[in-house]
Amino acid sequence: MLLEQERRDVCLTARALAADPGTAPGESGTVSVRSGDLVVVTPHGVRLDQIQPADCPVMSLDDRVLEGRRDPAAEATLHMAVHRLAAEHDRDVTAVVNAFTTDTVAVSSVLAELPAIHHRAAGLGGAIAVTPYTTYGTGEIADHAVKALKGRDAALLADHGGLALGRDLGHALENLRLLDWLSGAYLRARQLGEPRVLSEDELARVRERDTYGWAGPDIL
Repeated sequence: MLLEQERRDVCLTARALAADPGTAPGESGTVSVRSGDLVVVTPHGVRLDQIQPADCPVMSLDDRVLEGRRDPAAEATLHMAVHRLAAEHDRDVTAVVNAFTTDTVAVSSVLAELPAIHHRAAGLGGAIAVTPYTTYGTGEIADHAVKALKGRDAALLADHGGLALGRDLGHALENLRLLDWLSGAYLRARQLGEPRVLSEDELARVRERDTYGWAGPDIL
């Protein structure tokens, strides 16, 4: 079986998504991971918590299905576009996760951009763009997502949910959960008033600060 370990890892990540209480039930997202020029993606027509390794299609970067007992998920078009871009630009991205969580759907249905109101947003690239709405599973949504991901490790797909990238599946899932947390924090803040947004200079200082740990006590 091609990419057997990667297929197992995709199943484990899909189950982790399904176990999140904020994720929609059923086919509530898509998971993929790239190894060289081959990509494993979750299948169409199977709940995330019921996917088996043999279900997962293995695809080439030119969209050919090489193996797998089920068809690729509808959003495979979006995932393959991101993987092609990462491969072409030699970007340290091998995994893509998108999911329909309560908070990412809520934010993506209202805002044009998720502002950076917490320093952890710097880890995703700063403010997160929301793509224009279009039908899921189409080349159009893939094109919008690729543009929104420029300089970012996450994007929000209008009225659809969140999308995150990572150097591996664990990192991509962590980034998706961070995106979901940032969305929830913004929604809570808006209940109190207009949130203060971190500037690009402030985010740049956060990125610099992230490069080292404790700096010792301040000298008075």
